[in-house]
Amino acid sequence: MTMTSSNGMTANGGSTNSTAIKGTPTNGLHPTLLSLSDPLTTPESNGKGTAPVGTPVAQPDDAQMREAVRTLLLGVGEDPEREGLQRTPKRVVDAMRFLTGGYHQSLDELVNGAIFDEGHNELVLVRDIGFFSLCEHHMLPFMGRAHVGYIPNQKVVGLSKLARIVEMYARRLQVQERLTRQIAEAIQEILEPRGVAVVMEATHMCMVMRGVQKPGSWTVTSSMVGAFEEQTTREEFFNLIRHQPAFF
Repeated sequence: MTMTSSNGMTANGGSTNSTAIKGTPTNGLHPTLLSLSDPLTTPESNGKGTAPVGTPVAQPDDAQMREAVRTLLLGVGEDPEREGLQRTPKRVVDAMRFLTGGYHQSLDELVNGAIFDEGHNELVLVRDIGFFSLCEHHMLPFMGRAHVGYIPNQKVVGLSKLARIVEMYARRLQVQERLTRQIAEAIQEILEPRGVAVVMEATHMCMVMRGVQKPGSWTVTSSMVGAFEEQTTREEFFNLIRHQPAFF
């Protein structure tokens, strides 16, 4: 399946589980995900001499991180001691701790048993979930909306948990393609539904503020699992996320 968007969205048939635009080949993504249970380990080696799976990553304390921010301020020609910047290193560290808090969350703890046997087997969709994340290439924000749907296999999860799953993975250094896939895989893991569909639409500050500098550009990614690989089910999902709600 291929999707393309510039302030819009199109889709055609196919069975590829993860589709991305913005010129990033999906086969260039890292093949594994960071461990949920142990966020302080490296992912699998990429064949270029990086550390193997499970290698501990040294985690600096706040004082070391604040010193790194001071170095950046000096590097751009600023004076970290001037009044407006004296507390900037602490503020930056606090912000980074918050924006990357997803590394220290567990999927099991997040769901907290909120799975219910309702005998429901039709589409469940939560759309327009706002999210913010940080691009791992430039550590600049990207932000937008996520649409998350699944077809239960009798069991459903609390609706707020879908938004919390989006938030947990978004609060990590990310690429949008991987973020989309991680959300779909998490829902598949906790519910074992008949199908999962995730579409994410975002604008990337690394494209807007630097580089090609193209305000107004949007990137759309999708991950389709199980029943959503079928054309009719896929079309139902896309029609629902295109439809504008009338109750507001």
